[in-house]
Amino acid sequence: MRPVLVLIVSYLLGSIPFGYLIVRAQTGADVREAGSGGTGATNVSRRAGKAAGIITLLLDATKGTLAVVIARFITTQDFGVNWWVSAASVLAVFGHCFPIWLGFRGGKGVATGVGVFLSLYPLAVACAGVIFILAVATTRYVSLGSTLATAAFPLFLWLLNVYVQPVAQLAPMMTAAAASGALIILMHYANIARLLSGTERKFR
Repeated sequence: MRPVLVLIVSYLLGSIPFGYLIVRAQTGADVREAGSGGTGATNVSRRAGKAAGIITLLLDATKGTLAVVIARFITTQDFGVNWWVSAASVLAVFGHCFPIWLGFRGGKGVATGVGVFLSLYPLAVACAGVIFILAVATTRYVSLGSTLATAAFPLFLWLLNVYVQPVAQLAPMMTAAAASGALIILMHYANIARLLSGTERKFR
């Protein structure tokens, strides 16, 4: 019963719409009604300023980390990673993308995914972060950086497992990375279409 409750808590944590709440408090507007239509940090920064975007980024990442920490504490004896932790990781990202509080219309899950995997394998996050920074610095497209880094993360996880340090529970971690990554990329489908058509908005 406790693992099932952990999954519910993970989804509910992921569902907390920090970006929506911040923009609503500052401007009275719904952040989803402009820009990319999401509740993430990039769209928040366009509606309420870069400081609000940074706060949103940190809070969205924190809720992902907290969901995994709770799952590891309750469902494992050694604070490791098992299939329950893997499921909790995916549900935290899913909750951000489809929050119950906002009619299942939220963000794209990038920051929450970063928070999730910082608590699981921070070195792989750092490697994917380099891809993100290079892509955004050269193109000014946050969506392109996000999708490339997300796609690269499972590869970095596998490479680090092989060449740097073996991962004790690689299968559940890789499953969480692949499932969360697929969801995040799917949530960027409109951005990808705009990138292909040359109409995607650059970050200033």
